Amino acid sequence: MKKTLVASVLASVFLSAPAMANPLIIKFSHVVSPDTPKGKGAVRFKELAEKYTEGKVVVEVYPNSQLYKDKEELEALQLGAVHMLAPSLAKFGPLGVREFEVFDLPFIFNDRNDLRKVTEGPVGRMLLDKLEPKGIKGLAYWDNGFKVMSANSPLKSVDDFLGLKMRIQSSKVLEAQFKALDAVPQVMAFSEVYQALQTGVVDGTENPPSNMYTQKMHEVQKHATVSNHGYLGYAVIVNKKFWEGLPDDIRQGMEKAMSEATVYANDIAEQENNDSMKAMEESGKTQFYQLSDAEREQWVKQLRPVHKEMASRIGQDVIDAFYKATE
Repeated sequence: MKKTLVASVLASVFLSAPAMANPLIIKFSHVVSPDTPKGKGAVRFKELAEKYTEGKVVVEVYPNSQLYKDKEELEALQLGAVHMLAPSLAKFGPLGVREFEVFDLPFIFNDRNDLRKVTEGPVGRMLLDKLEPKGIKGLAYWDNGFKVMSANSPLKSVDDFLGLKMRIQSSKVLEAQFKALDAVPQVMAFSEVYQALQTGVVDGTENPPSNMYTQKMHEVQKHATVSNHGYLGYAVIVNKKFWEGLPDDIRQGMEKAMSEATVYANDIAEQENNDSMKAMEESGKTQFYQLSDAEREQWVKQLRPVHKEMASRIGQDVIDAFYKATE
């Protein structure tokens, strides 16, 4: 893999970007469908970046893991084989920036208002700054949404997870979450999940509705619970050396484009999830269940100890900063 990436870097020769002939080609890779909030946000950024740089930049968007899968894309960015990514926040834990795994803690946010207090405030900026020693510049947070649990059996009580093989992205926090439910976590690339659900390699998974719908997971899952237990978001990132080597006018134009694309992506995320939920319900292929207050409290009680369990990994100071920011 590394040899392939190095070859790609040599072929693109982008680390001396300002010296390249116009227009400057910027490759923006991500792993989800163009129809998701992230996919649409990437396209909006492309349009705005090309507009505000007056054609000096052309942004090529590669969705659906066309260039790299989950486990490959961060290494590709660090080596310079791709310029921009929008990985899920859980991806930074395996990179060595474990503080980002705080976003994976179950029930760390009550709602989007809590979320905004973090991502649009000093705590969110502090976390993005921790990426710079890895050669990565964090530009913005993009929402996907709050997650639902799905499987081929009902998931109403915490006892219903016993022994189920549940797909997760690579995250020690998500491993701990499913172990707390007596399930068996299975790390798997996002692009492989549909087939794994279809063939029974895994029994279920967790996703925001827009991901579940656009990947057609509802066609191979009989039950889902609208638990909103966890949050899935992304950080839009660039290779730091590349970004800082851009001419000022180009970088300023791209910063303006990113600011506006972020507002757009986050504004549509909630609507996209609502629309996806409605479409899946109308399909009749998955039966959706809403937790009662008592059932939700049972879930919270079962999963809240994961916060304490992960404190030594994430940092109690980071968890406390989230608690304080969300009051």
